[in-house]
Amino acid sequence: MPDLVVPRGVQQFHLRDKPVRGRLVRLGALADALLTRHDNHPAVTALAGQALALTAGLAAALKFRGSFSLQAKGDGPVPMLLADCTDGGALRGYARADADRLAALVADGATPSAADLLGKGYLAFTCDQGPDMDRYQGLVAIEGDSLTDMTGTYFRTSEQLATHVHLACAKTDAGWRAAALILERVAGAGGLGQAMDAEAQEEAWRTAVALAATLTDAEMLDDALPGDRLLHRLFALEGLALDRARALSYGCRCSRARLAGVLAGFGPEDLDHMAEEGTITMTCEFCNLGFRFDRAEIRGAVQG
Repeated sequence: MPDLVVPRGVQQFHLRDKPVRGRLVRLGALADALLTRHDNHPAVTALAGQALALTAGLAAALKFRGSFSLQAKGDGPVPMLLADCTDGGALRGYARADADRLAALVADGATPSAADLLGKGYLAFTCDQGPDMDRYQGLVAIEGDSLTDMTGTYFRTSEQLATHVHLACAKTDAGWRAAALILERVAGAGGLGQAMDAEAQEEAWRTAVALAATLTDAEMLDDALPGDRLLHRLFALEGLALDRARALSYGCRCSRARLAGVLAGFGPEDLDHMAEEGTITMTCEFCNLGFRFDRAEIRGAVQG
């Protein structure tokens, strides 16, 4: 697995004396390393890349130990979309596609939307801090054409938080790239200017969103345009203040020992069924790496 780290993968920022904070996520070469592990249709790969960038941006806003994940389950040609990010910035994800249904969907050459790919179902955001801590999960029905629209529905209905989200993913000359810009309206009076009444706060938020809306996908995915310079282009006149940046890394957590433990939970008959010419092969859904086990070395669980 690649030992790949993007030192400033998530740039956090806020606007001084205004009720606006945000995060700019740019995966750089990490996007290509994660997305090319699977040979998917470009529309599926782009959706997976957007999910990775979004998950990294949302995780960076939380104080937790463990993993934060986005999961979409639907009845469309892509019934499963999953991305997760640890508190240390280790990122992984995949999209599971039904090849026949996907081929029928793209037969006319049109680029399908996220809604076309996922179908009807739900979007789940989960913060898992291990067995000793409560697990938080927010669920919302899949609504809207894009992953951006679906995320907006979640924030409006579940979090009741004003947000602006821009997701981008595409294959460039340098390979696949993915990015996200997330703005949040800060509640309360903390950090606001003394003259910032309710009307002024609303105007500051509208201005920030209008400026963010001028950002293009090409700018977001341009390796030659540093993130801090991009943010200054947008918000320099609005009191931009850069906060601590966060590193992102290639984060598949599969291992031979872990998969051997999974196999040990199956009964002997199930293990015999899995084996082909005496060998059991298990493939990680995230990194698509196959692990081979000698059937004779796996005892299996005692059936009672």
